Amino acid sequence: MKIKNNEQRKEELERIKELLITIDMVNGFVKCGNLASPSIMRIVPRQQELLEKYEQNNESANVFVRDVHDENSTEFNTFGKHCIRGNGEELIIPELEKWYKNGYDFEKNSTNFVLAPGVIQFFEKLPNLVKVKYQGCLSEVCVKNAAITLRNYFDQVNRDIEVGVYEDAIDTYDAPSHNADEVTEAAIEDMKANGVKIYRKIN
Repeated sequence: MKIKNNEQRKEELERIKELLITIDMVNGFVKCGNLASPSIMRIVPRQQELLEKYEQNNESANVFVRDVHDENSTEFNTFGKHCIRGNGEELIIPELEKWYKNGYDFEKNSTNFVLAPGVIQFFEKLPNLVKVKYQGCLSEVCVKNAAITLRNYFDQVNRDIEVGVYEDAIDTYDAPSHNADEVTEAAIEDMKANGVKIYRKIN
């Protein structure tokens, strides 16, 4: 059953030591719409593997982050219209719905998940958290922004929590002037330089 409004009893939140955060694996970035790139589907099998592992572990949980915009979102000035509430682009892709049903869900109106409503308060309710790991898209925008900002936030409040990214579970769009593998590798290097750990296999 979906976790209503991300609400859990205190004892359920206290059990969580590790989170897997899935960024923007929504129809509007993968399946359809102005910013969709079907090539991102290549990382879905790895994401499914990771989601299943985290769901089965009683000390971990899955978090899903979705781009959800209103018609007048100022972000459209930079990236064009996408993932408008109610048009279907803001929904998690069908291939991940099985795990989405049992996970936490956050909507964001910018490229930075950490700034979305309720996110900081959510982390404050997890006293035993020791690791946060990311997967999703786009590597050089929403994944990188979320990972580096969360690393900075934990340092600011002196919480010794590891922040990492599964490099074989993140991707970006591919285009003639935008090689997905090269752009992702550059994003990985930026994240490493900012204290984010990089993982290839399940850790």
